Amino acid sequence: ERVVGKESTKKIANMAFLCVPLLPQREMTVEEFKAWLRRFDGDRDGRLTREELQRALHSLHRWSAWWRARQAMKAADANRNGCIDTDEMDKLINYAQQHLHMKIYDGCT
Repeated sequence: ERVVGKESTKKIANMAFLCVPLLPQREMTVEEFKAWLRRFDGDRDGRLTREELQRALHSLHRWSAWWRARQAMKAADANRNGCIDTDEMDKLINYAQQHLHMKIYDGCT
């Protein structure tokens, strides 16, 4: 049995607190999905880089967030400019539904 000191216990408690992200629901509208992604658009340019997408996927506690971000970029970045533009968002939504098991639906249904 390992003895954990008072200081170590505080660090563990703080780490547990910091790991609680604001997760999106597994079922959401297209607008809710876009709003969730906007939280990770660091430069607020309306486009998602692979790194920004990786942070979003990491918030879902995906151990393979870097790989999934790479795969999502391959699937959605049609013009190969290194960003998911607004015109490519439908492809990203399709990827999220198929590979992240998220249900994303039009708000009118």
